[in-house]
Amino acid sequence: MKILIVKLTSLGDVLHALPVVWDIHAHYPDATIDWVVEEAYVDLLAPLTKQKNIRGINRIIPSALRRFKKTFFQGKQFLKNWSEVKQFLKALRQERYDLILDLQGLIKSALICALAKRTANGQIVGAANRTQYSGYETQAQWFYTEKIQLPQTLHAVNRSRFLTQAALGIPQSERLKNPPQFYPAEFVATLTETLWPKPYVLCFHATSRDNKRWPDDDWIAVGKALAAKGFRVILPWGNSAEKKISAQLAAEIPDALVPPAFSMTQAFGLIHCARLVVGVDTGLIHLAAALNQRVVEIYCHSHRENAEGYWSDKIKNLGNLGEVPTVAAVLAAIDAVL
Repeated sequence: MKILIVKLTSLGDVLHALPVVWDIHAHYPDATIDWVVEEAYVDLLAPLTKQKNIRGINRIIPSALRRFKKTFFQGKQFLKNWSEVKQFLKALRQERYDLILDLQGLIKSALICALAKRTANGQIVGAANRTQYSGYETQAQWFYTEKIQLPQTLHAVNRSRFLTQAALGIPQSERLKNPPQFYPAEFVATLTETLWPKPYVLCFHATSRDNKRWPDDDWIAVGKALAAKGFRVILPWGNSAEKKISAQLAAEIPDALVPPAFSMTQAFGLIHCARLVVGVDTGLIHLAAALNQRVVEIYCHSHRENAEGYWSDKIKNLGNLGEVPTVAAVLAAIDAVL
């Protein structure tokens, strides 16, 4: 069986879809799985393609839709972009698929599904309805040959698993009896990082929306408490504005460090070798949870039940939409996971 998964963005959403790969192989060990993803997140999938004796993902097909949205019609860039489009379509249509899964539920992802080639009996399967807190565009259904009705309330991980398992006739996973697998243990065992010999804690204070941030004074209080325990606080950033905030926080926390920019590939090792990861609702905190790290997730203005790590006792989830956790609650959660 040849299967194409289309899940384009974003970092956390792609991560939360990874367990479907292992669900498929558990019941169809000889299945070949290809995956279309935005180019920025190719490195998230790469570890599932490189492990010996493990049937993960056969082929990653990068999409540049985000980049094209900004630059497609810009002068000379148009010809280069059009050439890339043709290369993408060639890669997309290289195989004929027995099953094409749209795990995104948007018009753009459904259109990609429709452009892919199918076998004579091949199906395009997607969600028939929006679930609570999920992104969804009703018009995406126009491109499906089969639509799966989803329960109204589903965690992001379980949304992808439910749709995939229903499409393949696989028994539905129980939330706790069948916890999700993200990365092969063989890959995780290879992760090393020696940049900071002193035991360190990663603090992901930055996120895509300001209302999802935790107050700077609270970060400083937690940072000082971690420093008093003998940990070095590392304050990553993703752009110049976030780097400025990292510097301001580091100035108030003893021995804190603002690291240089690091790639997604480097992020695996940095997160895996941290003593602890504390962060707001952002992609890298979900990566830490997927790697089964000691994690404290802080939700300030997002729905915790949609994204929280529930598969390990080493993950503590605090706050919710409109419920900002206190410093005392975060410190108690840190003590619990340590």
